[in-house]
Amino acid sequence: MMTDHLTIAAAGVPSLAWNAPFLVLLLSVALLPLIKQTSHWWHANSSKLMVSIACAAAVFVHYLTRGYGVHLHGDFVVTTMRALGFTLQQDASGFVTGPALDAVLGTALNSAWEYVPFMVMLFSLYTIAGGIVVRGKLPASPTANMLVLALGGVLASLIGTTGAAVLLIRPLLKANAGRPHKVHTVIFFIFIVANIGGTMLPIGDPPLFVGFLRGVPFLWTLLLWPEWVFMLVSLLSIYFVWDTVLWKRERAAHTTTAVKIAEAHIERVRVVGTVNIFWLIAVVLAVALLAPGSLFPQTSWTVPPLFREGVMLAMVGMSYLTTATGLRKENRFDFFPIAEVAALFLGIFVALQIPLEILSARGGELGLRVAAQYFWATGILSSFLDNAPTYAVFFQTALATPAEVGVPTVQLHTGGSVRHDLLTGVSLGAVFMGAVTYIGNGPNFMVKAIAEEAGVKMPGFFGYMAYSCLVLMPLFALLTVIFLI
Repeated sequence: MMTDHLTIAAAGVPSLAWNAPFLVLLLSVALLPLIKQTSHWWHANSSKLMVSIACAAAVFVHYLTRGYGVHLHGDFVVTTMRALGFTLQQDASGFVTGPALDAVLGTALNSAWEYVPFMVMLFSLYTIAGGIVVRGKLPASPTANMLVLALGGVLASLIGTTGAAVLLIRPLLKANAGRPHKVHTVIFFIFIVANIGGTMLPIGDPPLFVGFLRGVPFLWTLLLWPEWVFMLVSLLSIYFVWDTVLWKRERAAHTTTAVKIAEAHIERVRVVGTVNIFWLIAVVLAVALLAPGSLFPQTSWTVPPLFREGVMLAMVGMSYLTTATGLRKENRFDFFPIAEVAALFLGIFVALQIPLEILSARGGELGLRVAAQYFWATGILSSFLDNAPTYAVFFQTALATPAEVGVPTVQLHTGGSVRHDLLTGVSLGAVFMGAVTYIGNGPNFMVKAIAEEAGVKMPGFFGYMAYSCLVLMPLFALLTVIFLI
């Protein structure tokens, strides 16, 4: 997630054909659940892990045979390689290892440097939030559902999209358990809570935190409030109309379960396990304050590698120690959803190295000049690649774009400046279009898995994209016209 991608060496650029492992993994996610002969096999996380490892192995074959080095992502990877006895040669763009086995090891460390923080944060937020139980019964009316989505859209910026999603998805599923139509509610939940809601602060969504680490002022993202409000209000309005139509159809058809939900008394809602809110906040603060290699605020202490991840896992331990026994069982909590994310994204993070390397080398050839172009380029690639490293690539491209007279710039804490309009396009594209596919943002797959465990028959990869293209793309087009041109 927090990756310092460097421009690749001039020694070579991977062929486009080496994107095949990533495409195979993407097609596996999309098609294997839909094929009768493979659907049952694919359901097991061990099967997903096998496919991930196979695709990762193909990537390592490339790095073993490519004949030139690989850039390393961050000081920790460089230090580790040196500690293992590798001699690193430095060129104008950064440290480069030699060919063959050292390139393979460097690639493995690059992937781990991204994958481990990503999974530790998701695991910590998922596990801690699993100890918060909402007792009672929320109404399943369109108004109540919309208010839950709105609450999630605000909380996502404060405790991260993962924290907000895990906190609210189970109560929402419980409230709508008796309704025959609920797939649309989960999909809009992914749109709003797992993605767009995290726009307002760097701790809300990983791409924005990457920007913060690269010098973007912490509160700069608050300037994105008009676009955030536009998307949030638009999506909530569309959802309310959609859900109201289905709700009325259910009642008109005398669907007994829907009528019971509408007219039965609603139990008083109580939240227990609230000590976990403290541990959630602690995890968010760890993400914000303990970036490896940075100085801890108001001190001269440099945060060591993996210290942040250790703190987050310690908060998981504290959550288990302080949460009443049985609350997670009452929540029907288990590790299957997060294990599914871990299995798939293991292969994704390794397979991503090649397309990101190509982007780093050739991104400048795209001819991006205005905010709208950055929004769509960053967004479309963030839909299929992890949105944090994609943000990093286009941030660097925007940083290299010359300033123009009269165009406002953002002064970076790390030195230099970037055009405000281009930074806006990169930020919005990475965050908003992470909602277009299940793999665009980590929480998407997690919410899908939790919903399926609760008995909701979620659409496949392309089925979900049909919803996102129908709902989100027209809104993105409007946003472009209103705010970015």
